[in-house]
Amino acid sequence: MDPKISLSIQLLLVGISLAAPVGEYDNSNGIETPQNVDITTLLETNKGSSRRLIEGDMLYPQTRNALVCGNNNCFWKKNSSNFVEVPYIVSSEYSATEISVIQKAMSGIHNKTCIRFVPRISQTDYISIENQDGCFAFIGKNGGKQLVSLRKKGCVYHSIVQHELNHALGFYHEHVRSDRDSYITIHWEYIATNEIRNFMKKNTNSQNTTYDYGSIMHYGKTAFTTVKGKETMTPYPDETVPIGKAKEMSDIDILRINMMYSCNISDDLKI
Repeated sequence: MDPKISLSIQLLLVGISLAAPVGEYDNSNGIETPQNVDITTLLETNKGSSRRLIEGDMLYPQTRNALVCGNNNCFWKKNSSNFVEVPYIVSSEYSATEISVIQKAMSGIHNKTCIRFVPRISQTDYISIENQDGCFAFIGKNGGKQLVSLRKKGCVYHSIVQHELNHALGFYHEHVRSDRDSYITIHWEYIATNEIRNFMKKNTNSQNTTYDYGSIMHYGKTAFTTVKGKETMTPYPDETVPIGKAKEMSDIDILRINMMYSCNISDDLKI
C-alpha cells in the first residue's frame, strides 16, 4: 500500500477515535448517557445555585407549610380515561436534541405506568421545565405553575430528567427512608454539620416496597462528602453494591408509581 494512503487512513481512524471515544457512552436500552454521569452529578451541577434546596435538589413547597406529600392534594389526578395527566411546558431555550432527551425520559414513564405528561393547553396546574441554575423540582403537585429546573449544562440527561420528574410526581430520595439503616451505613464523619439535614430519615412514599439500591432516586456513595473520594454512605451488608448509578427508573421505581397512583400493575412488576 502506498505509504501516503496508509498514513491518511491512520489519521482518519485517529480522528474517529477522538470524536467518539470507546466506552464514553452507555447506550443500554437505547439511552445515550456519558458514563461519568450518575445521579450524584446533579449535586455538582447545583453548587452555587441561588435556590434554597433540600437534600440537594428539592425545592421548598409553595403552597404547603412543610415538605410533606402524603395526601391527595399533592398528587396529580386521573382523567376520565384513567390516566394521570401531568400538563407541562418546556422552555424555548432548549435545543431540539435537549427536548428529545426530556421527551424520551417522559416516554420511559409513560410506557410502564398510567402517568401521562401532556403539553399544557390551559390547565391551571402544570409543571414548567426551565433552564435555570441547577437540577431541582418541587415534591408532588403544589398548585398552579411549578418549576422543574433542568439546566442546559449538567442536567439534561435521561437519568437526571427522570429523577426530577419523579420528585414532581411526589417521590423522595431513597437514602432517607425510615428503614434505611438496615440497608446503608451513613458515615457522619464525612458530612458537614450544615449538610446533616440531607440525611435525616423521613416517612417517604415507599409503598412498603423493598429498599432499592438501584433506584433512580438514590444518590451515590460520595453525596455531600466533605473529603473528596470519601464515602458518606455505603450499602449494608455488601459495600460493593452500586448506588446512584441508575441510568433509568428501576422496576421498583415503576412499581411505586403504579401503586401510589393506583395504576394497573402487571404481574412481572410485583416486587
